[in-house]
Amino acid sequence: MGCAGSRDKVDETSKKIRKPKAWKHSEAITRAQLTQMREEFWDTAPHYGGRKEIWDALRAAAEADLSLAQAIVDSAGVIVQNPDLTVCYDERGAKYELPKYVLSEPTNLIRES
Repeated sequence: MGCAGSRDKVDETSKKIRKPKAWKHSEAITRAQLTQMREEFWDTAPHYGGRKEIWDALRAAAEADLSLAQAIVDSAGVIVQNPDLTVCYDERGAKYELPKYVLSEPTNLIRES
């Protein structure tokens, strides 16, 4: 058996990450508005706690394709609670919550021609 105790969380880091399920914003938005929302989130998120390097890793993962995102969170020591990255923790137990709009596009995104 050994003394696993609170180390049971270790296998949670191996959760395979995936994009969030399809979602709809409260109103149809343009890509520019989505980009603006994302910028505002990433600019303010670190002020709510957690470590800047973890926020940086989560941003890089959110903006990368899935296999690269997996490598980023694994190497940063991020503990993935929800496979879509909406809830993560660092080794110290600090919680990081990501809104779906930084992870994927809404189904009602206005495609500008």
